[in-house]
Formats: sequence, structure tokens, C-alpha cells
Amino acid sequence: MEASIRTGEKETGRKKVLISALLFMGLGHLLHLKQYLKGLFYAACEVLLLVFLPKIITGIGNLRTLGEAQPHLPIRERANSMFMLIDGIILLAVIFIFIIIYIISVRSALAAYDQTSSAGAKKTKQGLNKAFPILGLAPGVGLVVFFVIVPLIFSASVAFTNYSSPGHIPPNNTVDWVGFDNFVTLFGGDATWAGALGRVALWTVVWAALATATCYFGGMLMAVVLKESNLRIAPLFRMVFILPYAVPSVISMLVWQNLLNGTFGTLNRTLRTLGLISSPIPWLGDPWLAKFMVVLINLWAGFPYFMLLTLGSMTAIAQDIYEAALIDGANKFQVFRKVTFPIVLYQTAPLIIMSFTHNINNFGAIFFLTGGGPMVKDSTLTSAGGTDILVTWIYKLTVNLLKYNYASVLAVMIFVVLAPLAIINLRRTRSFREGEL
Repeated sequence: MEASIRTGEKETGRKKVLISALLFMGLGHLLHLKQYLKGLFYAACEVLLLVFLPKIITGIGNLRTLGEAQPHLPIRERANSMFMLIDGIILLAVIFIFIIIYIISVRSALAAYDQTSSAGAKKTKQGLNKAFPILGLAPGVGLVVFFVIVPLIFSASVAFTNYSSPGHIPPNNTVDWVGFDNFVTLFGGDATWAGALGRVALWTVVWAALATATCYFGGMLMAVVLKESNLRIAPLFRMVFILPYAVPSVISMLVWQNLLNGTFGTLNRTLRTLGLISSPIPWLGDPWLAKFMVVLINLWAGFPYFMLLTLGSMTAIAQDIYEAALIDGANKFQVFRKVTFPIVLYQTAPLIIMSFTHNINNFGAIFFLTGGGPMVKDSTLTSAGGTDILVTWIYKLTVNLLKYNYASVLAVMIFVVLAPLAIINLRRTRSFREGEL
């Protein structure tokens, strides 16, 4: 009987704490749990929200409309739709964080009541020790929300607006929500834009695959040659091979751009002087030849990275394995194919995936060498050149054409395709499954 009475009193008290916590943040801690520090913190959060609630409501309303046209006002005094967009997204992030804190406050009040009922009141020091991980992570989470998630949402939101030149560049003009119109245009609504997207997207994938494969296997080949070589000057060759990787890529690409220039490039002048050619070769002026040169020069600049990785992996392989293979009668090629290559691939597979992802967004290797050129038939309208990849095309759309909405669509497409692909493939590698990463 007494036990049932105590149980009923406990449930009644728990309901009171729950109702108090739901009515106002921190109220349950202050009235029923005597946890004044925690209660005041939660209460202060809700008070701040209530103080700024009118501005929050206004900001959310502006996010819905992105402002109204104000042709009667001077340009500097007109509403800026982009400011309204970013302000609205920030306010939504604030509301989201408040909801999280609100849920935490309710759960904290109920948990504190349950513990108090069963084991007595918790000391303040114990509560702070338990809350220390949350307090330590809170600043980092806040920075991630406002400096990573909010900009990502803002960039993605632009894809659903008509933010573009000439008629929708604030503050001269307002920006409107257009739904999926931009996606429809790029993915088939307009034949020219859809054709340019298909061409650039296909070359982006081919470029990333070739750039990754050539650098990886080229670096592995040089690592094997240097490791197996008995030459005393092998360390000198190793240092020479690292030099392209040590030089800033921007400088390297600009130097190669001048060397391969079709009009006054050093390579063409040298070949003509030697009598090997009669007319200049358009190294960067022909779309297919330019693509070949981009991959070749990227190999020159990128193979030292994988050479160093492969050398490090090969050095870590136990010599007993090699000795056992040689005793079994394996030649050097068989040792490499059955021993060295599987072990090195196992250790570097995640880096290959990361390199592929990097090359899809490798702006410098393309832009500073060819500028995305040469021009093709749809370049005048779309600004997409013969060697442009998606990221360089995004740059041109924003800088040259001021088509921020189309550029945002491409950015969303890259993220939606690339992020799951990289995560899935990374999780499927043996290194990840076996806990090496």
C-alpha cells in the first residue's frame, strides 16, 4: 500500500516537473529541483528568444518573400534579397538550436527528478562534471552550424531562386523563388544548357578517373623502381622526382601554360628550330589535345605524392614476407603482384577515393593551365570551354555570366552525387571495415 502511494506521488511529481519544463525553459529546475544555475541558464535562453521574437518573425517573413520591388527608392536604400535570404537561414538555425536546447532542458529536468527520487539530490559539482562534455562541444557545434551548415544551405537555396544577370541582381532588382525551374533548364529544359552540362559532367568524371589512376600507378611505378634500384644515386633521383610536388601548383601550371602556348610557346619554337614541325601545334587550342595535355601535366605534378605514399607503405612491409616468397620460387614481378601491390593497395585505398574526390574539384589543375578553354560551339552562351570541369564552370558562371542560380544548381549536383559516393566507397574499403580508419 505504502509502495503504491509512493509510486503515485512520484508520478505526480514527475508530471509537475514535466509541465513546468514544458511551460517555460528552466522552470522545472527552479521550482522543483532547486538546480538554480541550470534553471537560470535555460530560462535566459528562452528570455532572449522572446526578446528577439519580433525580429525573428520579420526575418522569417522576409525569407518567404525575399523582399518586394522598391523602384521609388535609391539603389542603396532598396531591400537586398540576398541579405534577407542569409538572415532568414541564420534565424532558422537559431530556432533549430533553441529547439534542441528546449528538448535537452525537458529531458534534463525529468532525468534529474528521477535521480533525485531514487538516489537523492545531485551535487552541483557532479552535475557540472557530467555536463562538461556537452559544454566543451557546444562552441564547436555552434561554429559548425554557422560557418559550415548555414553557408551550405545558403548556397543550395540560391539554386531555387532566379538570382542571375541581368534582371535579378540585388539591390537593383529583387530575387524571387522559382522552385525547380533552374534544374529543369539545366537537365533538359534548354537543349544548349543541357548539352553543355552533359559534356562538362562527362569530362569531369573522365578527368578525375584519369588523373587519379595515372598519378597513382605512375607514383607506384617510380616507387618500385627507386626501391629496387641498386644505384647509389637513387636518393638523388628521389629528390628530383619530388620537386614538381614541392613547387606550388599555380606556378607550375602557369609555367606550363606559357611553354605550351600555340603562338609564342617555347616548346613550339624549339620544335620548329629543330625542323620537326612546320606549323605551330595547338597544344592548348584543340579540345582533345588540350585534354590530353591536362592529364599529362597533372601526372607530372601529382605522381610524387603517391610515390612518397607507396615508398612509405613498401618500407613498412616485413622483409620476412619477401624472403618467404623468394624461397617459394617467385620472381620479382610475382612478388610485386602477389605481395607488394595488394598490401600497398589495402593501405592506400582510402587515399585513392579521397584523391578522386579531390580531382573532381581540382580547380587549379584546369583553370591555371587552360582556363577551361579552348572554346567550343556552346561556349559563347554557356561559358563552358572544352576542358572545363564542373568546378571551373561554376566559377565562370558566377564571375563571367553572373548566373549564380545555375552555378548553385551545379554545386548542389556535385554535393549530392559526390558525398554519398565517397562515403559509400570509403566504408567498403578493407581499411575502414577493419578499423584502420
